Amino acid sequence: MTSATEVYEYAVIRVVPRPDREEFINAGIILFCKRKRFLKAVCQLDENRLKALFPDCELPTIADNLRSLEAIASGSSKAGPIALLETAERFRWLTAVRSTMIQTSRPHPGLTQDPESCLTILLTDLVP
Repeated sequence: MTSATEVYEYAVIRVVPRPDREEFINAGIILFCKRKRFLKAVCQLDENRLKALFPDCELPTIADNLRSLEAIASGSSKAGPIALLETAERFRWLTAVRSTMIQTSRPHPGLTQDPESCLTILLTDLVP
């Protein structure tokens, strides 16, 4: 028996070294599926590409922030109080509009039977 198709939302994680210039590179995906109680962020930062485009960027700070984002999405108790919120609240907090080095696209909807596989496909398609 196949599992039911469920609605999911995803956002692209972006590294924006200079928010005033609004230039960014895609660095990961956050995927949320309420019915399956699934929330996961996966980051794949291409450090060479980032340094080529933004030679003065603070690579260690950016990498730390991306790791924190993944930890919050996973609900790690070491990631602070935001990580202890319900999955929907964490997803909304992670995808809130902000002017920082780490931003996300607006959430986009889709349908899936397997959120983990869907996350892998989106990561392959949207994050170089």
